[in-house]
Amino acid sequence: MAPTDDTDKTEPNDAPEVPDATASPEPEPDPSAGVPASPDPSAGVTPDPAADAGARRSAVATAPAPPTTAPAPPTTVPPEAAAGPAAGAARMPRWLPRALVLALALYAVFLLGNWAFHQLVGLLVNILLAFFLALAIEPAVGRMAARGMRRGLATFLVFFAVTVFGLGFVVLLGSMLAGQIVDMVENFPKYLDSLINWTNQNFHTDLSRVEVQDSVLSSDWLQKYVQNSASGVLDVSATVLGGLFRLLTIFLFAFYFAADGPRLRRALCSVLPPARQAEVLRAWEIAVDKTGGYLYSRGLMALISGIAHFVLFEILGVPYAPALAVWVGLVSQFIPTIGTYLAGALPMLIAFTVNPWYALWVLGFVVIYQQFENYMLQPKLTSKTVDIHPAVAFGSVIAGTALLGAVGALIAIPAVATLQAFLGAYVKRYDVTDDPRVHGHRRYGEAVVARLQKALHHKKES
Repeated sequence: MAPTDDTDKTEPNDAPEVPDATASPEPEPDPSAGVPASPDPSAGVTPDPAADAGARRSAVATAPAPPTTAPAPPTTVPPEAAAGPAAGAARMPRWLPRALVLALALYAVFLLGNWAFHQLVGLLVNILLAFFLALAIEPAVGRMAARGMRRGLATFLVFFAVTVFGLGFVVLLGSMLAGQIVDMVENFPKYLDSLINWTNQNFHTDLSRVEVQDSVLSSDWLQKYVQNSASGVLDVSATVLGGLFRLLTIFLFAFYFAADGPRLRRALCSVLPPARQAEVLRAWEIAVDKTGGYLYSRGLMALISGIAHFVLFEILGVPYAPALAVWVGLVSQFIPTIGTYLAGALPMLIAFTVNPWYALWVLGFVVIYQQFENYMLQPKLTSKTVDIHPAVAFGSVIAGTALLGAVGALIAIPAVATLQAFLGAYVKRYDVTDDPRVHGHRRYGEAVVARLQKALHHKKES
């Protein structure tokens, strides 16, 4: 066998080299450098094939070797270019992280504001009550200030008069209530004997006061009630102290609102253009007028209620009839939602000391009069003094109670009246045509003709 050159072998694991497209092509050997020229046929010389072959071999052997170039390194294709347009579309936009951070920040601010609002809702309600109280005393303070008195002193005198009247009324009723409770406790055995005798006569029973007292005193519910009452003394004390602190807060804010009313209006108008300033001042005047009208209507209803209950108490012979009538009138009108029940509880208790049946008469009269006042008297008076429709007044009280409870029921009517009067200036009104249908009048013949025309029209269509 002929020996083989090791350099000509190709290993099975060696990959063939890929020619570089960017490499320069190998230069062609120069034919003039050692390659004999072709003999000229015109010279008459016959070329020797063997000599020509040898000359070619010698020329190739003596020709310089072409320069060897190192193989170019493989080019690295970026992943974005290799993946194509789909990779560019899947890449996260630059604005998305900032948008996520902004959304989280807004959500955190919302949670913080919601928490702060729920923590301060009690204070906001107190400020709202103080603002309406300041609007209520604004006419009196304004008249005193117009006569040369300082607004701070005028506001103090008004609050002092209100406080003295309230404390005197509470002390008078408290002393009266304490005396009646003492009388009722002393006369309780007599009341119990009369009740037992009435029960034995009507139901043919054989009860005695001793048996009833022993069964009541030895009952489990009475012992549990005494224990719960003893443990609830601290809760009642805390509730009373909290109510006094809230009342003091309302009076303090109302004093500042009334005493610094002009300064407050100037501070509010200083951040508004002149056109808006006129609207704010007009809304302020409307709020003062409507709140004053509301208090006037409440005072009038308190007077009517007091007179009606005074007549009932005099007929029944209930003691302290004038004081009880004033109590029922004021409490039922100026303490919403539960005022009626508080106003009726005290007369019932005192009437019970006279005759247990009188307490039932008082209860029935309070319930009937309350319905008459809610559905007939209050809407009529409110529509006259506050200038809103009775249905609107009734609906505003229900809505205010649903939103803010007793406070909402108290301020709902003046708030709605103020809003209605303020927005009424921006509603364009037109003259109403003189048509009988506007007043609800329609002739029977016209109705019959209209029905016939409608029936003929449907018959033609069918």
